Amino acid sequence: MPILPRRRALALPLAAALAPRPSRAAPLAVTDALGRQITLKATPERIVVNFNFEEFTAVGTPAAWDRVVGMSKALWADWRPSVFRRYQVPIPRLAAMPDIGQTGDGSFSVEKVIALRPDLLLLSEWGYSSLKPQVAQLEALGIPVVVIDYNAQLPERHVASTRALGVVTGQPARGEALAALYLDKLADIQRRAARGVANSGGIRPKVYVELGQAGADTVGNTYWRGMWGRMLDLIGAENIAAGRLAGAGNWGPLNPEYVIAANPDAIFIAGSSWVGRPAAVLTGFDADIATTRARLAPYAQRQGWAGLAAIRTGQIFAIEHGLSRALFDYTAMQFIARQLWPAEFAEIDPEAELRHYHAQWLPVAFEGCWMARLTAPAA
Repeated sequence: MPILPRRRALALPLAAALAPRPSRAAPLAVTDALGRQITLKATPERIVVNFNFEEFTAVGTPAAWDRVVGMSKALWADWRPSVFRRYQVPIPRLAAMPDIGQTGDGSFSVEKVIALRPDLLLLSEWGYSSLKPQVAQLEALGIPVVVIDYNAQLPERHVASTRALGVVTGQPARGEALAALYLDKLADIQRRAARGVANSGGIRPKVYVELGQAGADTVGNTYWRGMWGRMLDLIGAENIAAGRLAGAGNWGPLNPEYVIAANPDAIFIAGSSWVGRPAAVLTGFDADIATTRARLAPYAQRQGWAGLAAIRTGQIFAIEHGLSRALFDYTAMQFIARQLWPAEFAEIDPEAELRHYHAQWLPVAFEGCWMARLTAPAA
């Protein structure tokens, strides 16, 4: 992806727009997800948002979007159109929001960011990692960059990201409240799961998670050091993918023969509302449980899977993939843990938690099917 030459960037007719503005408040100190210390001259008035749009909304409220001048639009409007469509109702200006491109396909444009005259760029960690020269360029022009990260599934990053969003949107109390909510829910999950392991004689159930984007005929990615993989670590389950992935080891497909040999006790197929993926496991706002189960069923019929402990005991589930990198991902951990240790999580209702979170923190109502068992449990 091209980097705007420094001489050309400095020559752009933006000097006046990028000149320091009179501060109406004391400088703001922000600690981002990576522990970087950023000082803002005041609460930002012109923000560019790269990712974590729902977290930005939950912390900042829909009013925070009045300060947004650009976004990586495809990551929401194209990747999750059913979600984007709902948010356009309470936030109508999303429809015409300028697009800065994204890092995944090389369309991210430094020039577009600069032209928007922002006083803050909120950038995902994976975007930051791939754009370090561009980030240095933007910072040299006086545009601060704050990194937000929920993908790594490190609790300290969840908390730092949420607090940072509170500071930059002028909603520090909401940021603190949501960070506290996350930590409280995580601690409760871990206490219950620890009891479950203890009550099982120290045996941790073996779990396999696979991305259900291309259908059962394709072996999808699984996860280790991040997203679903680290979520399994947080609750104390045994992730059969741990140490088994090539390359960086964060995600990738497992050998089908290894999955059979590992014989997981529970299988979770991560679905969503992907566009142009007719065989994908459908979950989310537009899904109903009958469709979700129908899309999940072919996975249980894979060659060699009939003898797996998970299939024999009916422990195969669909779960919304977006919950692997979200502030309210504790609901996914509750769901997974409830299947592994039903006695310890008997009074926990993950769907009710999702509904409550949406009602309290988000401007859209919860609906659809986000998590489901292939077959209803026996009475």
